[in-house]
Formats: sequence, C-alpha cells, structure tokens
Amino acid sequence: MAYNDSRHAAARLYRRLRLNWIFTTSTFAGNFLLALFITYFFRQLGYDDGVNYVFFMALLAIGLWVTEAIPPFAVGIFLIAGLLVGFSTDFILDGFYTPVDVYLGTWTSNVIWLLLGGFFLAEAMSIVYLDRKLYQFTIRRFGAKPDRLLLGLMLTTAVGSMVMSNTATTAMMISSILPLAKGLGKQHPYTIALLIGIPAAATLGGMGTIIGSTPNAIAVGALQERGISITFVEWMAFGLPTGLLSVYFFWRFLVWKFELKQMEVALGSLQEESREVSRFEVNAVLFTLIVTVSMWLSEPLHGIPVAATSAIPIVLLTLFQVIKAEHVRRLPWDTLMLVAGGLALGIAMVDVGLTSIIMEELDKLPIPIFGVVIVFSLLSVLISNVMSNTAAAAILVPLGLSLPGSFGVAVPLIVALSCSCACSCPFPRRQMPSPSLQE
Repeated sequence: MAYNDSRHAAARLYRRLRLNWIFTTSTFAGNFLLALFITYFFRQLGYDDGVNYVFFMALLAIGLWVTEAIPPFAVGIFLIAGLLVGFSTDFILDGFYTPVDVYLGTWTSNVIWLLLGGFFLAEAMSIVYLDRKLYQFTIRRFGAKPDRLLLGLMLTTAVGSMVMSNTATTAMMISSILPLAKGLGKQHPYTIALLIGIPAAATLGGMGTIIGSTPNAIAVGALQERGISITFVEWMAFGLPTGLLSVYFFWRFLVWKFELKQMEVALGSLQEESREVSRFEVNAVLFTLIVTVSMWLSEPLHGIPVAATSAIPIVLLTLFQVIKAEHVRRLPWDTLMLVAGGLALGIAMVDVGLTSIIMEELDKLPIPIFGVVIVFSLLSVLISNVMSNTAAAAILVPLGLSLPGSFGVAVPLIVALSCSCACSCPFPRRQMPSPSLQE
C-alpha cells in the first residue's frame, strides 16, 4: 500500500536525521504538562499535598507508559526516584517524610527474586535448545492433522510461556513454523490460524504460574505488601486451569473460524533441526529445572520462601557453566525495573490514601460491587491492548487492593489474569517483531 510505503519512508528519514530525541523530549514534556494541568484541578478538591503529589506521579507514569516517550523500565526507575525525592526529602513536600527503604525495598521483594530465577531457567533452556526439543516433541505427538497440530503447538506454547517469557516462547515457535507458513502463503487460512493462535497461546498460557506473566508477579507482590502471601502452587491452583481452558476455547474458535477440520495441509516443510549440545549441559538444566520447580511447588511443606529457592537456578546454572557472564548481561533486567517501579507506585497510592479516595468515589456510582469487579476486568483487557500489560497491571492492581473484604484480594488477581487476555492488538508486544512471509 502507498500509505505504508510513505509511512516507512518517513520513518527512515526521521531516523536518518537523528530527530528521535525531539519526539521523545516533546512527548515527555507534553505528558508532564498535562499531568500538572490535571493535578491543578484535582488540588481544588482539598486533599493534602501527599495525595496530590502521588496523583501527579501516577498520571505522569500512565502517560509515559502509553506514549512510550521513554522505555517502560525507565518509567519504573523514574517513579522510584520521584517518590524518594518527594517523600524522603523536603525539596518538594514538607512534612511527608517516608524512609527510603519503603520504595527501594521493592527491589528485594520476593517477586523480583522469583522472576529473576525464572529468567535464569528460561535462558538456560534456550541455550541447550530444550525449547526446540519441546516443539519437536509436539510435532511427533500430535501428528499431521491441521487442527490437532494447531492444538499441540498452542498447548506447547502455553506450557513454555509458564516458565519462559511470552516473547521468547512466541519467537521460538513462530520461527519453527515459518517454513510451513511461507510454503502455504500468507493468505492461507492455516497460516493465519498459526500466526494468531501461537502468540495468543503464549499470552493466555502465562496465566498458569507466577513467573509466566509479569502482571501475575505484580499482583502477588502487591498482595504481599498487604500481608497476604500467595505461594507458587496456590497460584497454579487457579491460574493453570484458567490458562489452559482459555487456550482450548481459543483453539476451538480458530478451528471453527477457519474450518480446519476439513482442511488438508502438507507438513513436509516442518523439519527437525539437529544441533550439537553437550549432554552434560542438557542434564544440568533438566536437573536444575526439576529441583527449582519442586521447591517452588512444595513451599507450603518446607516453608522456605521463594526468594531463597529462586537462588537455586542462579547458583547451579552458573556453577555448571551453562550460564556465563555474557548470558547474564542479556537477561531482561528492564522487566525487573518496571516491576519494582510499579510496586513502589502501588505502595505510595495506598500509603497516602489515594486508592481509598478513588474507591470511595466508585462506591458512589449506582452499580453493585460485583459490577465494579467486571469494570476492572474489562479495563484490564482494554488498557493492555494499547499499552504494556505490565504497566496496565501496575496501574490497576493497587486500585483493586482497596476494594472491601475478599474483593480486595480477588480483584488484583482478576486484573492480572485479565491483562493476559489482551490478544486483540499487537501494539503492547512491540519488542516482538511481526514475522515476515515475504522474505
């Protein structure tokens, strides 16, 4: 299309002239001024300066996450710095002193360590090609019927995304089926079903474990700050069946939509890749994976917190020399920064009473509390379709915590699961380039 050609040409010219900094700077300034403008009117309601400041920081963070004037992880760091300057000094607020450990402590949260242990496991599985072997097992197990193969690929993707990042799992699976997709052509119904089903399964499958999706970790971390602990196995008790059932129903929809049961597809282009990998490294990763997951699942029995057991993959995988310094440097540290910033914002919103104020206003609406829960779920899905699902969870989870009674526990979990249902738009997954079938 001419529109696409002109847009891409303009983008290339923009990059060539190195004018990106003008866009990001002006966008940042625009978000700052807009947040300041809205906060000016919010102040007229008569709340104290602490509430007004956190309201301003929350508005600014939402604007930066939506527009991506700076990367999402940088917003997380900016939030922590802004809260420290506001509440730990007299430069902005006077008389609202809060110890720095309250916000910096998010870096030592159990959730951060749990995610870090999951990152080490995912990186090790990729290094020894266990992810590819999982794909090859799927081909052998589910056979050549298009509908059964699609189910197998989606289930494999879902299971993989419970341990690995959604992006890494999708990249692995998409690259594996690209030869078939290119052979069929980009307009073939089965190609479309594959390229829709696999990314959706990665997103939905992430519901299964705490480390499967970052919103899950944010919800668990926020509840932990309130003294409510959810173990790895407790999460799986409701997250695993929810994720697998969602994948199954989505598969049924794709089978019906593209009439896959009546379709015949030649699958000869799906070839197994032979790669030389040290048997010792494979066994070391499998051993570490089994020990780590077993410790996570049995936390109610031995009582060792996940922050401690998450050190198992970090120590063993480096001890066995599966993961080296260069591998550690490419771990998604930016995700940890975003999670820490989101948790700090949630703590600040609760401490100054902003969440209580918002919920008091919601209580005045002519809808029952159950209706508010549905609104939270729909907002999570809608917002996650146009921005990072991690950022969406960082915004909505603290608000859900302020709901009365058991709703204050259930809604953060519902928000986390709903953020994993954002499959309508590709925008929040910009780090994952769309596969090209024209190359």
